[in-house]
Amino acid sequence: MCDLLNRGLGATAFKGMADRRTFLRAAGAATLTLAVPPGLIGGTALAAGTEITATHGAGFCNLNLFLSHVLNTVKEEGVDLKLITTPTFADEITMIGAGQIDVGIMPYTTFLALYDSGVPVKIVGGGGVGGVGIVAQPGITKPEDFKGKTIGTFQLDTLEIMAYDWFKKQGVNYKDLTIRYFDTTPESAQAFMSGAVDILTTIEPYGTIILKDKPGATMLSNGSDIYGTPFYSDCILGIRAGLIDENPKAIKALIKGMMEAQLVAEQDPEGTLNKLLGSYYKTDMERGKLAMSKQPSVIDARSQTQFILDRGQSLMEMGYIKRKPDASVLDWSFLEAVIAENPETFSKLKYKS
Repeated sequence: MCDLLNRGLGATAFKGMADRRTFLRAAGAATLTLAVPPGLIGGTALAAGTEITATHGAGFCNLNLFLSHVLNTVKEEGVDLKLITTPTFADEITMIGAGQIDVGIMPYTTFLALYDSGVPVKIVGGGGVGGVGIVAQPGITKPEDFKGKTIGTFQLDTLEIMAYDWFKKQGVNYKDLTIRYFDTTPESAQAFMSGAVDILTTIEPYGTIILKDKPGATMLSNGSDIYGTPFYSDCILGIRAGLIDENPKAIKALIKGMMEAQLVAEQDPEGTLNKLLGSYYKTDMERGKLAMSKQPSVIDARSQTQFILDRGQSLMEMGYIKRKPDASVLDWSFLEAVIAENPETFSKLKYKS
């Protein structure tokens, strides 16, 4: 999950840092819309043959994808992995929905909304797990403190869904909060540090560093108190469904390459960061190691199936989707085939289902 920051949280601390994920927001409206051009749903991707195009964010949930690209683990299978950087997350969703990009690492919440809108997409693997937190200003610690407070978050993001679920468990109506949506994590962190928001949904290592640099600030939740584990799904590996018939070899190659990358990252985190810091992540080794421990990138997300589907209820209650998703949005067959063909690699993984 998510972006890293430079040392300190001063006025310019986040300047130049990559954004976490740009949210989609309908202009002047409270409800998010998916801007998929008419007639393009389920189209043919720009990639063909042995090439596979992949879009991504900037966070550590993308680590396996980035490392597989650096190590050429996908190319070894005869498939050329082409990473596409879109101007905004809105563009990423539009291109996936239009079939112009083959695969993407993205929040499962957004992917479920695409599926609900009739876009032919499938979840075939995992991205990052955990790393989400809710921090509050000094003195804001219990339910009676929350009503009327301003919370900073990201629309239709896993951060917002976790906040909704947590406040619901505390007996607080989400509508009793003033919601302020942000475009980037650095922007939201600066707003919290300046006191512009009372509560903030954030990611590691932002949460840990905010608590260190903001005297009296508290971590209300890292999600483990409501989800039963600190390692719950944040991002997933999703594909346009047409790729299943057009280029199944590429899907397996990508999953295998990401599995091999995960093993390298788990066995040699410092060597991994030496390959990625600077080009993919603008941070230092200390914070890089912290982020990897707080939010592992895990290709095998089968154990997250029910968790992902259950969040559909929250998405419905918030008005983001019309129907609760079922297991048809997921296809673990390619992942399971890769596991069966590479038992030794899989057996060595630290994080798996």
